[in-house]
Amino acid sequence: MLEIINVLVAAMASFAVGAVYYMKLSEPWMEASSVPRGEDGQPANGANPMLYVGTFLLQLVVAGMMRHVFELATIDTIAKGAVAGLGIGLFFITPWIGINNAYGDRPKKLTLIDGGYATIACTVMGIALTLF
Repeated sequence: MLEIINVLVAAMASFAVGAVYYMKLSEPWMEASSVPRGEDGQPANGANPMLYVGTFLLQLVVAGMMRHVFELATIDTIAKGAVAGLGIGLFFITPWIGINNAYGDRPKKLTLIDGGYATIACTVMGIALTLF
């Protein structure tokens, strides 16, 4: 039961980090991503609640798999969780974002912004998964 709570806390923490991160970088991200904007200058799909529900569900998937890997690798301290999360974000997810953006001819700035979030979020997930 504790594992389920860990996964939920990790997903919620990464979701909260994403909210703050992308609020701070909203303008550079919108420019780099070329996301369609509404009349208010915000992303046209920004009011769609399913976007946020889907995001949270996908973060649950990531947190669940990270917990599984942590269990197999006996990553059981906050320091190990932070380092493993950092490594997953920086060396697994960010390069994949870079590959997708390169083939889509997207700006490097977008990879830096989204990869930065992936790295920070996975680090936070790693910490949350090893808290208790």
